[in-house]
Order: sequence, then C-alpha cells, then structure tokens
Amino acid sequence: MSVPASDTATLPICTGDDVVRLRQLVRTRALEIRLSLVDQTKLVTAASELARNTLVHGGSGSAVVETVEKGGRRGVRAAFVDSGPGIPDLDLAMTAGWTSGGGLGLGLSGAKRLVDEFDIDTEVGRGTSVTVVKWAR
Repeated sequence: MSVPASDTATLPICTGDDVVRLRQLVRTRALEIRLSLVDQTKLVTAASELARNTLVHGGSGSAVVETVEKGGRRGVRAAFVDSGPGIPDLDLAMTAGWTSGGGLGLGLSGAKRLVDEFDIDTEVGRGTSVTVVKWAR
C-alpha cells in the first residue's frame, strides 16, 4: 500500500463544475510530481471518467486526491466515493468497450487501462468507491 506524502485534498462531486475542478487538481498534482505529458493525460482522463461516473451514476460523492510515495517513487492517488445504487454487474461494467453511455466512452475498463493501480469496491444499495494511482517513471 502506498503511503501519503503530502498535499491531500478532498473535493465534493455534486456538479459538472466540480468535475472540472477535480480535473484541474489532478493535473496540478501530476505536474508537481513531474509525470510525463502522456501520463498526465492518462491520469486526468481516467479521473475525469471516474468523477463523471460518481456524479451521473452515484448521484454525487467526493474525491480525495493526494501525492503518495512507495519504494522511493512518487505518484498521484485519486479515490472516488459515492453512496449511489452500486454496480449490479461489476463483471459487465469492467468489460472492455462496455459503457452505459453519455460519458467519454472509456467505461471503467478504459479508466483502469490508463492508470498503474486500480481498485473498485461496490455493492448494490451501498455505493461505489474507486481508487486509482499513477506513478512517475
């Protein structure tokens, strides 16, 4: 498990403007740890998809974004939590190319491919949490 280094921020995800603020924060953190432009883009894209999912499918929620360190490497971790309906068929939701529509077309599997670490916990009636990490090379 990665250990927080510094700069933890919690943002609500209740509106489209919150999704934009989350994207900006993730990009700032990615720049601070000197992620390459390609890795910055991957992380911001994944975070945008997950924030949108939190808003649209979860109804609202929050995100915690932090700089982390592990084994001398620095990364950015973003954790998204909602108290929505949960995902009834996680296997289907994680199928490459599957999307519920209306988003970036990435779906959860696309977001997972863009990051180095991906963890999802969901239960119908309880909600969903997704945590991603992108490590500097």
